[in-house]
Amino acid sequence: MWLEVITPEKKVFEGEVDAVRFPGIDGAFQVLKNHAPIISSLTEGIVKVDLSNHETDFDEFSGSFEPDSSNSRVIRMTIKGGVMEMQNDKIIVLAD
Repeated sequence: MWLEVITPEKKVFEGEVDAVRFPGIDGAFQVLKNHAPIISSLTEGIVKVDLSNHETDFDEFSGSFEPDSSNSRVIRMTIKGGVMEMQNDKIIVLAD
């Protein structure tokens, strides 16, 4: 599935992913491929992204996402809040 993460300043990530875990206002939740359409508010916390390919280059997004030291296919981003929408295997995150 496709993920785009956008902040007020710039697009901080765009790429193919296997799973994304979000800090929802009612608790953490994860979306996978073929998830039902969803829109959710996000709270302060960490967005965890499982990349489809561990060779995905996210250097241009440095400072926004950090690699997981134990898994080269996982990156994380701290957000202050926002909203996410998933529809037709495309996730758009508007994050603070």
